Amino acid sequence: MGKGQDLYVQAKKIIPGGVQLLSKRPEQFLPDQWPAYYEKAKGCEIWDLDGNRYIDMSFMGIGACSLGYADDDVNDAVQKVITDGSMSTLNAPEEVALAELMIALHPWAEMARFARGGGDAMAVAVRIARAATRKDIILFSGYHGWHDWYISANLSDDSALDGQLLPGLKPTGIARNLKGTSYPFFYNNTAEFLSLIEKYEHQIGGVVLETVRNIEPEKDFFETLERETARLNVPLIVDEVSSGFRMNCGGAHLLIDLHPDMAVFAKGISNGFPMGAVIGKAKYMDAAQDSFISSTYWTERIGPAAALATIRKMRACNVQAHLMDCGRQVQEAWSRLAQKHGIDVHVGSIYPLSHFDFKTNPLACKTLYTQEMLSKGFLATTSFYPSYAHRQEHLDAYMQATDDVFALIAKALGEGNIERYLKGPVCQTGFKRLT
Repeated sequence: MGKGQDLYVQAKKIIPGGVQLLSKRPEQFLPDQWPAYYEKAKGCEIWDLDGNRYIDMSFMGIGACSLGYADDDVNDAVQKVITDGSMSTLNAPEEVALAELMIALHPWAEMARFARGGGDAMAVAVRIARAATRKDIILFSGYHGWHDWYISANLSDDSALDGQLLPGLKPTGIARNLKGTSYPFFYNNTAEFLSLIEKYEHQIGGVVLETVRNIEPEKDFFETLERETARLNVPLIVDEVSSGFRMNCGGAHLLIDLHPDMAVFAKGISNGFPMGAVIGKAKYMDAAQDSFISSTYWTERIGPAAALATIRKMRACNVQAHLMDCGRQVQEAWSRLAQKHGIDVHVGSIYPLSHFDFKTNPLACKTLYTQEMLSKGFLATTSFYPSYAHRQEHLDAYMQATDDVFALIAKALGEGNIERYLKGPVCQTGFKRLT
């Protein structure tokens, strides 16, 4: 246990849950061994509190830093607005420039509102939809954050959200009166969606969909969503918090023939600085004036300045092509090396959000993989979110290390006792109490 783990032990005593984001809990990676905290991050490298340097071949700030850590161009833009004043009684002109840029990238959209995170921006979008339609029920597919509108689905069925990416989300603390205001349907399950439409037709205020993540969309699925939302005169809202600005410079819906009424962005648009955006057609977005949607720090200057610098660099450097190529190489390597060593894995998702899963003893294998890759100088798990800072030498070193670790995992599986190779507990999955 290094300084990071020591600090984490202290953190769990004074911070409920230990951290602010479930996806950064050390228990999700390597219990009792994950470095937990960092001193410095630059490019695709991270230094922990003990001075150890790692190449980040995992989540790159949970998908927030697609240019790389502490990108010079984005930092320069941010430092300028800090020097000039990042907050004042007047408004930041950058938010107007960012609204114009987002609308230019998405010509179907006419207006924009901003927040400072993905969950908040999704909550704003749902509020606007309900304000515009004067109807309560939201149908959704995918993972959309921590807010009450979403987690309330588990008031009706405590496992309703289990199939929407993150199991174990209890509706504790959600007002019981919100029961029956949101219902999930599975991606590509047209029949399930239509059954909800038939049941709640006159109460539906909007439909929310993760554009793309792990499953290739079927054309009739999108056509059905668009037809039914248009017929009911309610907005089709795409959640691009994870998918946006990774496959292309804009929303992934532009590539896959999906035509929304509203879209939500965060993570990929500002390279690690807090920013969230809701764009959409004026017929829906204008309803924001009828509902109180307001927050002091949604007016600070750093987020919009970072987003403008990030998007402009993405366009100038063709960043998305690099992300796609890195993800493709790694996915192909996972498949090739697993076959070489006789390990059964599933490789999937879009290239900039790559992941694989072990089919046999998955959590123990994942833990052993993370443990051994850490010893070789990599922050690595069963996911890889590439950044513009990843170079070929990083990929080559990572793939060589994975080759070596897959050989060890194959040996351990062959012996039928993979736990004997672990130096600590098996990693966790889903949402659980820590104490």
